[in-house]
Amino acid sequence: MGILKKLNVVRKAITRNATKNIGKSYTVPTLAVGEKATINRVLICRPNHRLGNLLLITPLIEELNNRFPDCKVDVFAKGGLGNILFKNHTNVDKVIQLPRKPLKQLPKYIAGWIAIKSRRYDIAINVVSYSSSGKLSTQKSNSTYKIFGAEADELTKYPDYAHVAKYPVYCLRNFLTLLGYPEDTSPAPLLDLKLDAAEIAHGKQLLNELIDANKKTIAIFTYATGAKCYPPSWWEPVYESLKAEFAGYNIIEVLPVENVSQIDFKAPTFYSKDVREIAAVIANCQIFFGADSGIMHLASAAQTPTVGLFSITKPDTFKPYGNKSIAIDTNTTSTQDIIKAVSKILN
Repeated sequence: MGILKKLNVVRKAITRNATKNIGKSYTVPTLAVGEKATINRVLICRPNHRLGNLLLITPLIEELNNRFPDCKVDVFAKGGLGNILFKNHTNVDKVIQLPRKPLKQLPKYIAGWIAIKSRRYDIAINVVSYSSSGKLSTQKSNSTYKIFGAEADELTKYPDYAHVAKYPVYCLRNFLTLLGYPEDTSPAPLLDLKLDAAEIAHGKQLLNELIDANKKTIAIFTYATGAKCYPPSWWEPVYESLKAEFAGYNIIEVLPVENVSQIDFKAPTFYSKDVREIAAVIANCQIFFGADSGIMHLASAAQTPTVGLFSITKPDTFKPYGNKSIAIDTNTTSTQDIIKAVSKILN
């Protein structure tokens, strides 16, 4: 392990220890009867750079837009992906970016933390309750109110609060009742990349270059990180079953940056360095089929019916939802049952 990696491990350990008690207690807001707190500017704290983790905050961004149409939102994140993912969210004013490798870009890292102190916020929201940097940034923000999370017994009115995209939405709703706003138990907003018409048209053009434009298309993604990745011995019979059952459909494989195919590149493939372009291609498909991954969440955010495959991670926490999307536990589901589930969505 290199010296920078060792230092990063030490940094994370120190941060976890320093933040373990943050958010365990806070002052409950007190307002006069009939009074409402004014919400004009909000900070969302998700200091992470991964595609899926950033897409999973789009429901919270949409919730804020629905509740406070004139509210401006800043997102505290890592890397440059946030500017790409949130560019069509009109309520997002600024993405405050931390470098992915802080010890290599220390001045930018420090500048990011200074930025959340230089702006005044009405509410700062920590998206993930177990995130040390999320809790710390929420605490250090220049904000009137701070939401670090909520205990399970505070969210029992929302049976799906365990989902990582819905949890901060429900935490916000719970906190807003303390600020004089009415209770809201409606379904949480969906993941949404907000692709525009030009992007979708471009995606259709790219897709038509790969397939028979007269047929509908199934998109698959056979890769995932670590233990979430299914081996070729799993994918090959599933792919053959998809081909046999849906002979009237095109099947394309979306490739990862690693240029890996668990079906040995037997289907037409698509890859782009532009995640919005990938999403636009998937948006023109009738269904997306793949393991729990950032691309699975990208498909969901493209508003395409998504079949998420789960064997390690918890479906209740990360499953795609809305637009007929489903999660399948492959530990207990046969290939035949998987094909039936896909057929039910398509038909």
